[in-house]
Amino acid sequence: MTGGAMKGPGVFLAQFMGDAAPFDTLTGAAKWMADAGYRGVQIPTWDARCIDLARAAESQDYCDELTGTCRDAGVEITELSTHLQGQLVAVHPAYDTAFDAFAPSELHGKPDERQRWAVEQVKLGAIASRRLGLKAQAAFPGALAWPFLYPWPQRPAGLVEEAFAELGRRWRPILDHFEEQGVDVCFELHPGEDLHDGITFERFLDAVDGHPRANILYDPSHFVLQAMDYLEFIDIYRDRIRMFHVKDAEFNPTGRSGVYGGFQNWVDRPGRFRSLGDGQVDFGAIFSKLTQYGYDGWAVLEWECCLKHPEDGAREGAPFIAAHMIRRAERAFDDFAGGDSDAQTNRKLLGLTR
Repeated sequence: MTGGAMKGPGVFLAQFMGDAAPFDTLTGAAKWMADAGYRGVQIPTWDARCIDLARAAESQDYCDELTGTCRDAGVEITELSTHLQGQLVAVHPAYDTAFDAFAPSELHGKPDERQRWAVEQVKLGAIASRRLGLKAQAAFPGALAWPFLYPWPQRPAGLVEEAFAELGRRWRPILDHFEEQGVDVCFELHPGEDLHDGITFERFLDAVDGHPRANILYDPSHFVLQAMDYLEFIDIYRDRIRMFHVKDAEFNPTGRSGVYGGFQNWVDRPGRFRSLGDGQVDFGAIFSKLTQYGYDGWAVLEWECCLKHPEDGAREGAPFIAAHMIRRAERAFDDFAGGDSDAQTNRKLLGLTR
């Protein structure tokens, strides 16, 4: 965090894009979001309705057109997202078939080729982000150790260490590329990823020698569902938090089910994502802490709710975020009662002069 002012409200377009207007084009989606009160849009780079990533990495003119399209609609681009491509940088074979859906059909069943494609995609995002004048890019880190999350059967010694060492080997050249472009990679710490909490993020930092471009997309909803202290997380990792997803959640364990959810669907799980204001996240405290520490990135709605219609959640989300944003005071509240001060006066007040 660098001490500037938070920007917002923004909104992640991934959950809204579809085949029906207005969400079948970037122009239509951006205009709808601007009318709903958003000032920025976060763009999913895998969605051709929003962006041609390869072209954006190659052409400054195309990036200028994208910026102009959003500006004319009434918003600006907050960041690019390479969540899905980042996921494919590291995939355990148990998930090969499931994650094939994140890659072009010609790569299905070809995990090595798919991984090389994913790395190139994330790197293209860095170049495109630079051309667009953006400072950060969202991504998932992928996972090799996730199938071994619960320590039964007992994990062999060195298994977790080797998983993170390999994750570091795969991401280090990507992070170096981001350094060349002047852009941060912000990993969304998320169940299903090897980086899903503070400890695992620290393991990864160790594997990449504390790389300055390895940073965090802070999303408190994932910490609520893990029963973590999401406010202390900000205190600990504030220097690495460079992006912020404003997403609500609730966790209501019962005598029948808890964190693991019993293989139930989202509606029936004890831990559920909710629209802003419908869950348990203390956003007043979060916005206060981020403001205290000088977070100057965007506050971006990521709508995920198992109950409410997305358009209703989006319309409610913009004023919710706006109401929580804090304009930092330029002077102390008790300045009116202060007096002039100098070194001699201070010494006199301390009884050091007679």
